[in-house]
Amino acid sequence: MMALECRGRILVIDCGLMFPEAYMLGIDLVIPDISALAGREKDIVGLVLTHGHEDHIGAVPFLLERLGNPPVYATGLTLGLLRNKLEEHGLARSARLEQVAPRQSVELGPFTVEFFRSAHSIVDGVGLGIRTPAGLVVHTGDIKLDPTPVDGQPTDLARLAAYGEEGVLLLLSDSTNVEREGHTLSERVVGEALAGILPRCAGRVLVATFSSNIHRIQQVVDAAVACGRKIHVTGRSMVANMAVARQLGYLQVPDDTLIGLGQMRDLAKDQVLIITTGSQGEPLSALSRIAMDDHRQIQLEKGDSVILSSKFIPGNEKAISDLINHLYRRGAEVFYETTSEVHVSGHASQEELKQILALARPRFFVPVHGEYRHLVKHAQLARSMGVAPENAVVIENGLPLVLSENGLRLEDRVETGRVFVDGKGVGDVGFMELRDRSHLANHGLVVILLALNQTSGQIIYGPELFTRGFVPEEESQELLDQARQVICGTLTEHSLAALADWEELRVEVRKALRRFFNRTIGRRPLILPMVLEL
Repeated sequence: MMALECRGRILVIDCGLMFPEAYMLGIDLVIPDISALAGREKDIVGLVLTHGHEDHIGAVPFLLERLGNPPVYATGLTLGLLRNKLEEHGLARSARLEQVAPRQSVELGPFTVEFFRSAHSIVDGVGLGIRTPAGLVVHTGDIKLDPTPVDGQPTDLARLAAYGEEGVLLLLSDSTNVEREGHTLSERVVGEALAGILPRCAGRVLVATFSSNIHRIQQVVDAAVACGRKIHVTGRSMVANMAVARQLGYLQVPDDTLIGLGQMRDLAKDQVLIITTGSQGEPLSALSRIAMDDHRQIQLEKGDSVILSSKFIPGNEKAISDLINHLYRRGAEVFYETTSEVHVSGHASQEELKQILALARPRFFVPVHGEYRHLVKHAQLARSMGVAPENAVVIENGLPLVLSENGLRLEDRVETGRVFVDGKGVGDVGFMELRDRSHLANHGLVVILLALNQTSGQIIYGPELFTRGFVPEEESQELLDQARQVICGTLTEHSLAALADWEELRVEVRKALRRFFNRTIGRRPLILPMVLEL
């Protein structure tokens, strides 16, 4: 998410989410912290979306009302995907959705926003040319310079060149693939690879890809039709996104090609192709359950083939590797990006990024998207292309940058960060809760149940110890008996009269047991003393 402010009015660009990292135990989604915009809702003139990937639209249902329910501007498919999300959250009727097209302009307060075609790994992506009183700001969105895109709509280089002639004050450019030399391969390469693989597959074929990658799905459909295979679609998001794309005319699938489970069972295996989700090894996805032989309707057999047509996203390598191993255990042949050209990136590589810089010729440059090292390397690339060293600036989240014809300056950091979504709770779980979850996961839990006379402090019941994920209770009675003795010794040493309150007693019990377990078995469980006053 990015916010541009001019003359007291704010334009918000994209509103995405990220999926939890390994340490975020139990977290479903991560959305931006928009505390810096609190109280400024009336100043927000619009929310502009560049394309329909989750990291650009996924947080809209959670944050739209907190942003003051501004009008949302996006292209047809992006709005179609967003509309489904808003309906799930009961926001479809109240949201103000405005469909736009490439080369269309909209006036939003002091901003005039022009949309231009930006090729990416999803249909209907756009970049932004934003005219302000201070100058022209160009935001590429997620971009690649694919000369032969599946839908025949390449990045609008003519508009980028026109912006360069007009004079670009600031270029915000996608940095994801800055470390890759040369040019990113065309999406059509994947179609050619699929056309070569499918005729060689004797059994059933499963293809897993991202449900938003409509270009990729179209090529899978085309390859299946060419081989005479019928298609079964599984996975909730895949079914929903394909339905939206077909309804809006972005995906062409012959009606007699799609089949249900019953029809699939009646066909020979070499006449069936299954499109599914789960290419990242997500444990609850359809493909993972199939790989674990835990799917009620679909089972893999020897001779079947699985194509993972997606990138190994950093952090998911272990899950994907385990998935591939399980697929091979089922007897399947597996094709993936390190063995076959079944995936290409949707982001521009170095030579394309140089071309964008050469066309736009910005006075100031700020790299966006990607990890911090990508931003640094992209800024270095911009300097090598003629941007003044002091005008290519790397900024982190929460660090405002002020631009004018007179130059730039950085301002004091504003509040920013991550908000965790856990089930139906948004923001009620923080880093302290994650720390406790990590402690539980790594060291286990010990609960002490103890009843004391509230007047004399004498033990009426206990101490009883209950453990989870710490030690096997039946096989560790000697250790737990010693722990009980430690508790009794602590109660003797710290009489109730000497302690300020019951909470201090719980603290002393916790400290004594922590030292005991660390000394005897070198473990640090989460210790919860429950002291009842009777």
